[in-house]
Amino acid sequence: MAIAIAKTITKNIARMISSRFSAAIRSPSRRTLSTLPSWATLDPSSLGTSPTPHAVSNLVLGQWTTSNHSITIPNPLDRDAPAVCTVPDTSVEELAPFVESLRGVPKSGVHNPLKNVERYLMYGEISRKAGEALSDPQISQFFVGAIQKTVPKSHAQAMGEVKVTADFLKNFGGDNVRFLARSFGVPGDHYGQFSHGHRWPYGAVAIVSPFNFPLEIPVLQLMGALFMGNKPVLKPAEKCALVMEQFLHLLHHVGMPKKDVDLLNCRGPVAERLILDSDVRLTQFTGSSRVAEVLLEKTRGKVKIEDAGFDWKILGPDVDHVDYVAWQCDQDAYACAGQKCSAQSILFAHKNWENAGLFEKLKTNASTRNLEDLSIAPVLTHTTRSILDHAAKLLEIPGSKVLFGAKELDNHKIPSVYGAVEPTAVYVPLNEMLKDENFGLCTTEIFGPFQIVTTFTDNEICHVLEACERMSHHLTAAVVSNDVDFQTAVLANTVNGTTYAGRRARTTGAPQNHWFGPAGDARGAGIGTPEAIKLVWSCHREIIMDTVVPKEWVQPKAT
Repeated sequence: MAIAIAKTITKNIARMISSRFSAAIRSPSRRTLSTLPSWATLDPSSLGTSPTPHAVSNLVLGQWTTSNHSITIPNPLDRDAPAVCTVPDTSVEELAPFVESLRGVPKSGVHNPLKNVERYLMYGEISRKAGEALSDPQISQFFVGAIQKTVPKSHAQAMGEVKVTADFLKNFGGDNVRFLARSFGVPGDHYGQFSHGHRWPYGAVAIVSPFNFPLEIPVLQLMGALFMGNKPVLKPAEKCALVMEQFLHLLHHVGMPKKDVDLLNCRGPVAERLILDSDVRLTQFTGSSRVAEVLLEKTRGKVKIEDAGFDWKILGPDVDHVDYVAWQCDQDAYACAGQKCSAQSILFAHKNWENAGLFEKLKTNASTRNLEDLSIAPVLTHTTRSILDHAAKLLEIPGSKVLFGAKELDNHKIPSVYGAVEPTAVYVPLNEMLKDENFGLCTTEIFGPFQIVTTFTDNEICHVLEACERMSHHLTAAVVSNDVDFQTAVLANTVNGTTYAGRRARTTGAPQNHWFGPAGDARGAGIGTPEAIKLVWSCHREIIMDTVVPKEWVQPKAT
């Protein structure tokens, strides 16, 4: 009897542990957020569920502040749920302390190769500690939860963003910040003369960051600005401002002086006013092309941009590993609901791939995406109607057809201000796409789960390259082919700044280990690498030392 009872108890305990383990897997935030980081001012699990939403703050001159009015950010997954947070709606009349803060920064920066050089080492240590913190499971899950509540994306996608950010920070630990400011010397024309080339900061700078990567993009640009000796004001997207608010608390916790960064939450015109009134020396902008062009005009070109990306993928004639290529195409087009500047916007597939059944595999893969695991998610910059209207216009082109999608999601509660559409692919014949009356429509970026698909034959690669040449933005691209002749022909005649080539080529992917940014535009900004940081956040200064007047010098005749 005792043995039977013991066995029953053991089974019940095992069942209970299994149940709790399964629940933890389904809800990782509950598993890891039993205690919050000591510096945190919010609990991600309460965002969009608490009747009192988290109130995001501004940061200026080392003080956390608020504004007279606020913007309410709705729950992007449930129109009936409480708001996620409120964000300061800072007005022009409330900009005075921000103007004071930025005007107090000298053009020579907070540090440079000749001034306050200990700060290079200080930021190496801050970066190391912040990278270690983000690698802590509790803290990484904290940011995953905050990201998912503001910009819904799958747990894997959100965790990938946190990991890239942590790896970037660890890359610049120790001496690697001062290595960014490495100078070079060139012998002069005579004894005592020597020229030194330095990387010099701009001083007061601004960062305008997008919603889609609420941690990775602003952190990588912010830290680059700080590493090089600038004083940045960060203006994040309102929808996800709480993510960077919390990251600044983390930076303060690991030793960053509170006055080194200002955080401004406001609408676009107010940020523009601050940039102009404070004589900001450089603005780094990531976002829409329309806003980028406005800023460039208003600031007389003092902007580094990483704007729209209508990104292409070309599948060459050599067909192999069809399942892998179909999976990568699905990921590139529809992960994060297509809300990546590197998302696959158009697919040029050689006819051989269509004959191998690629399009059916794309449809099958897309059909597995759902709201429950956030493998499909709300579109935060387009409404459902605007996306479906775009599809309808494309279908007016002769020969075009819906391969899959072009429908509203079933059984959702996404607010009407956002988009809720199935992963969509619209086929347009190549010859029709290239017509002047159609090309602009076919290459209009829809920042959502939407792509154009077309096919070509061996004799039509010239038309594919023509299409690539006519596109206006050149961020990412992929040449899916192991045929060296085909690869070379495409790579030699295109310009996209981040291009993958080979069987595993993709359009998405902005890790910390290689350059990510556009090409073919003198205003283009990179991100993530030492080269990107130096290009965006510093300028060249040449100092020529000329110290020795020869004893035999005689004043020459004036010229």
